[in-house]
Amino acid sequence: MPPMAFTGTVTKVGCMNKTATVTVSRFVIHKVTGKRIERSTKILTHDERNKLRLNDRVIIRNCPPISARKRFKLEKIIQSPETERELAHSASTTESTTR
Repeated sequence: MPPMAFTGTVTKVGCMNKTATVTVSRFVIHKVTGKRIERSTKILTHDERNKLRLNDRVIIRNCPPISARKRFKLEKIIQSPETERELAHSASTTESTTR
């Protein structure tokens, strides 16, 4: 099987060690009406360092089976709202201390 990479959002994290649930969404066209319909799939992903947080945008890639349901590994974190908030907070505190 060729390597597959998906972009998704972390929807569940912290319940299992080194595992996060990533929801991958895609759009399909309805055969009769022609409207776009959003379809989503939940994928268990291996996170070796437990660094994923809720609502992170990530890229996952398929790999050999790690457990009964885990077939994907974390490749890259694209966007993390929690780290962006921390960076904005640290920037605002350094700005207020320099005044």
